Amino acid sequence: MGIPMNTLCVKCLINKHIDNAQNLGTQAQANAFVREILRLFSDQEQWNSSMMGKHINELYVRHYGLPYDRFQEEKRRSNEYVKERLPRIRQKVQNSEDPIYTALQYAIMGNYIDFSALGKNVSFDTLEQMLEEPEKFAVDKTVYRQFREELSRAETMLYITDNAGEIGFDMVLAEELQKCYVNLKITFCVRGKPALNDAMREDAAFMELPFPVIDNGNDVGGTELSLCNKKTRDAVSGAHVVLAKGMGNTETLYGCGYNIFYAFLVKCPRFMEFFKKPFMTTMFIREGQDQICGVM
Repeated sequence: MGIPMNTLCVKCLINKHIDNAQNLGTQAQANAFVREILRLFSDQEQWNSSMMGKHINELYVRHYGLPYDRFQEEKRRSNEYVKERLPRIRQKVQNSEDPIYTALQYAIMGNYIDFSALGKNVSFDTLEQMLEEPEKFAVDKTVYRQFREELSRAETMLYITDNAGEIGFDMVLAEELQKCYVNLKITFCVRGKPALNDAMREDAAFMELPFPVIDNGNDVGGTELSLCNKKTRDAVSGAHVVLAKGMGNTETLYGCGYNIFYAFLVKCPRFMEFFKKPFMTTMFIREGQDQICGVM
């Protein structure tokens, strides 16, 4: 289950963390730090990069004394940025021909706020431009139609979030779904502990999410079911529909067999190879589908 790492992941992660280490301390510290990362790769070849990220984060704490929640400032800025623009986003969604489709486009657009995958390339100026052009984030219409059909029959939906800030876009989509499917019970699932710049309960509270929120009880930047608490495992297995946002949730859940729709942007070489799509392709795909769909 999931999308395991390959040499593309190893190259990407090693290069990124070597660059970080060279700016954090001495060369001796960097050598020791990178040796431990290489040992992780050697010992755990079946891990996905979300699992690897959890353990690399622990190395940053141990070798450099960084706080475990080392993306606090990025999360704060992301949340504030999106919350200030929620009235504008809601207006654009509500004025569109298909508010749910447009809200889904914005939700996937929000997956751009990923300081782990994109690092310093995340630009709020760029995001400001993106907000004016949701039509550039077109999703596969066949999968979208299946999503709507499933929701028309569903009583429960689990919305698994990804990044802070992005969760505001997710809230707008969930609001539109609730308007259309008034009897649908929507529950949000966030991370239980700090995992890069992923959303936690405090981020959901800051956005004033009007839906029940559970957390998965762990610090993996995805939904690794073997490490999730029972409440989350039961929520995933029991939901009539699951919407999983972001690459981390995709790489940990893909192939699990549950009725999951994955929504994300392709932001790394491994996903470009796996899904055979260019960088920053908008993806809305369904678990178990034979053909991978995506639209530039």
